[in-house]
Amino acid sequence: MQRRHLIAGSLFAATLPEWVFSQALEKPKVTLSVGGKNLLYYLPLTIAEQLGYFKDEGLDVTIVDFAGGSKALQAVVGGSADVVSGAFEHTINMQFKGQKMRAFVLQGAAPQIVLGINPKTIPNFKSIADLKGKKIGVSAPGSSTNVMANFVLAKAGLKPSDVSFIGVGTGSGAVAAMRSGQIDAMSNLDPVITLLQRSGDLKIVADTRKVAESEKIFGGPMPAGCLYAPQSFIDKNPATTQALTNALVRALKWIQTAGAAEIIKAVPEGYLLGDRAVYIDAYLAAKGALSPNGMIPEQGAPTAFRALASVDEKIAAAKLDLMAIYTNDFVKKANAKYPKG
Repeated sequence: MQRRHLIAGSLFAATLPEWVFSQALEKPKVTLSVGGKNLLYYLPLTIAEQLGYFKDEGLDVTIVDFAGGSKALQAVVGGSADVVSGAFEHTINMQFKGQKMRAFVLQGAAPQIVLGINPKTIPNFKSIADLKGKKIGVSAPGSSTNVMANFVLAKAGLKPSDVSFIGVGTGSGAVAAMRSGQIDAMSNLDPVITLLQRSGDLKIVADTRKVAESEKIFGGPMPAGCLYAPQSFIDKNPATTQALTNALVRALKWIQTAGAAEIIKAVPEGYLLGDRAVYIDAYLAAKGALSPNGMIPEQGAPTAFRALASVDEKIAAAKLDLMAIYTNDFVKKANAKYPKG
């Protein structure tokens, strides 16, 4: 009788998922905010969700989508979300404002943001200086698309106040704003960029989908999409933070070996903007900018600081602890758990 109970118990144990045996999750239900989930910038997040990697780690993740990264950050600051999937440089801005935020897994090794002009409204465009007095569409004011545009403008001697920034989102609204001539230029991401470029409605002038070009523009490695959270969340929920990291690292490694057809099959139909061929082209253009393993480069924080400091004198003068805005501790453990995804 006792032997039968032992056998039954071991059979039951064999059916339990791996996370049961790992450290108990402090917060199995997590709300994660993101600004423009349809973007290839956030493809690792979508893959982790669609392929069930969060569930495999014992997590019940609710993803709330906003018009831009600055709005997603506001959700965490306001307490309606726990973690942000957003641009790395927001951690610097938040430390400057006295709020400790820390990035713990990288999705993008380069921003993937493209600055392009509208050939209809600026037919004789010659240089960035021609954007003075023009309307530039960004995902949302204050988001990474805005930061990148500011940085490119600054290198051409223009201040943010020399142009008008207009929030256009990251989907069909952004496409419509460009095609109708409501904006003269756009700082945005794929698949929107590839769609507009292919239809002749956008001419690229700065492209950070290419890691080499991004490093040339920013003067070093510029970390992009990542998961970041208040330091207090990470301190209280280390096992939960590890589980989130595990799922993202696994997704990043799956992407590295996946073909375009597998990507198309994995993402929701609505992300394709009605054109699978455009999405595939956009994926191929952006794939090289995705992190292969989730590690945040050592020089990434100084590069991001320089980018922000170039357009904000107060940040430039601030004494910030750049080591406090990121950690690779969770990523190292995730790579040990999933060496091949």
